[in-house]
Amino acid sequence: MGYIKNHPNEQGHFGEYGGSFIPPQLQTEMDKITDAYYAISKSHEFITELRSIRKHFQGRPTPVYFAKGLSEKYGGRIYLKREDLNHTGAHKLNHCMGEALLAKYMGKKKLIAETGAGQHGVALATAAAYFGLECEIHMGEVDIAKEHPNVVRMKILGAKVIPVTFGLKTLKEAVDSAFDAYLKDPVNSIYCIGSVVGPHPFPMMVRDFQQVIGVEAKEQFHAMTGDQPDNLVACVGGGSNAMGLFSAFIEDQCDIYGVEPGGRSLNLGDHAATMTLGTPGTIHGFKCYTLQDEQGEPAPVYSIASGLDYPGVGPEHSMLKDQGRVQYVTANDKETLDAFFELSKVEGIIPALESAHAVAFACKLAQEKKRESILVNLSGRGDKDIDFVVENYGAEYGVS
Repeated sequence: MGYIKNHPNEQGHFGEYGGSFIPPQLQTEMDKITDAYYAISKSHEFITELRSIRKHFQGRPTPVYFAKGLSEKYGGRIYLKREDLNHTGAHKLNHCMGEALLAKYMGKKKLIAETGAGQHGVALATAAAYFGLECEIHMGEVDIAKEHPNVVRMKILGAKVIPVTFGLKTLKEAVDSAFDAYLKDPVNSIYCIGSVVGPHPFPMMVRDFQQVIGVEAKEQFHAMTGDQPDNLVACVGGGSNAMGLFSAFIEDQCDIYGVEPGGRSLNLGDHAATMTLGTPGTIHGFKCYTLQDEQGEPAPVYSIASGLDYPGVGPEHSMLKDQGRVQYVTANDKETLDAFFELSKVEGIIPALESAHAVAFACKLAQEKKRESILVNLSGRGDKDIDFVVENYGAEYGVS
């Protein structure tokens, strides 16, 4: 595990990416979070409590499942890491329970966050309820309309949902809004970033909490097959589910693919393929690959999956791209919808639209690598998406 120990460095850099470019007042608070994380996260008490939560509350470990129907249809041997079976329906609770536990140890009273698809918002609201903390979730109006079931869940769990009404009214604006709210009272609140993005220590911290996915999957896959997977596949927006899986295999001999949203087309504003078409830049207090307009500002982005429409990406992903260790590819809306219905009808598993991007690419990869195994991180379930999908695309797929 030398890779994990050496990345990031003490300043929070993954190669040339990452770091912390934020106002001095906020940097002071980030330094406190960093110090607390290093002090607490390795302690017996913290680890014991987190492991107990994962086992008895979250329902971990989640299983690895051999997708027999998909494998027979497309070739290869396709396996799914079933993060959709994690409590709240996605991988997000892995880091939310960790961040909330850290907040409790630091004496914080309130959790603040952004959400796109609502999975991070639901997970953080769940964590806040578990620990008896206040919770405030910022969500773009566009995403509130698309992901209504998750908005209701957040409110039932006791969270205050703040509609974001400026800009494109999606994930990037939700991050802006949440940061502003956090700046007003950083002493009593903590900003629980929803992915491996943001200023140090969040890309490291979220990756560390999500690493449970890869650690479990590695052991489970070996127990099932006596071997390690030949290929790993995960969707990438900010990149937390992908880093959770990839981090346990970086030093192994396997091909790794991060699947970005190709959207409606690869014209600017029609996709969120940051790694495929972006360039290095700074966004939300850290350096990473970004999609930028002609003025160098974050460009408008789009994805059918609300959790992937972000114009930046995790700094660790940016480094892994430059190193050539991970290949970043795309799946467009049509391929994603096809995979959404395909997995549902062939395997009896309705995936989140985010995860359907990874399934779409895995089916394509299986046709090229018929003798190899493919482990897909099925990062979330599709309960939140079914109304949106059926209303807008149901007739096309014979569902109405």
